[in-house]
Amino acid sequence: MSAPGPTGTVAVTIEGAVDAAMAESYYALYRETFGELETQAVARQLLHREEFLEEMLDPRVDKYVAWDDRGEAIGLSTLTHHLETVPWISPAYFRHHYPDHAARDAVYYIGFTLVRREHRQSHVFQAMIHRMGEVLAAARAVVGWDICAFNDDGFAFGEHAARVLGRTGVVTVAPIDRQTYYLGTFHPAGPPDRP
Repeated sequence: MSAPGPTGTVAVTIEGAVDAAMAESYYALYRETFGELETQAVARQLLHREEFLEEMLDPRVDKYVAWDDRGEAIGLSTLTHHLETVPWISPAYFRHHYPDHAARDAVYYIGFTLVRREHRQSHVFQAMIHRMGEVLAAARAVVGWDICAFNDDGFAFGEHAARVLGRTGVVTVAPIDRQTYYLGTFHPAGPPDRP
């Protein structure tokens, strides 16, 4: 699939395992894109370097790479139906709740989707999600993904992804779980401050 980008077109390729040099360049793009989430979300949002490289070298995890017209990687998404490759989810949850899909090997998970900062206002995100949606629609799949509140509340990435996936087939998107973090802050003893 190709879509317009800021300097021309965006091509999206699907890659299995990539070589070590390419994995390192993707890791630099990943850190550049998601680095700010280290201070914006309570749960760890970034894979450690070793985790990231393992995922890049694992042929069970498809890498959807967006390329600009100069041949530079400007976006990256991961998608897998080998749920054991996603360490932060429970494959048993999906097998239990979606047994028919599991029996057909049609339960997928999107690990992450990122776009280089200077291309975020282009159609790179949509091009990658649309390409994944074509694969998912053909498989009559269920697909999970997670988004921290910073990205979901602030940028509505969940709703945006749902709209793009809806362009590739009939799909219903709904939250399946939620984790809320709380913080108690203790103050010096004394009468409570009154406004």
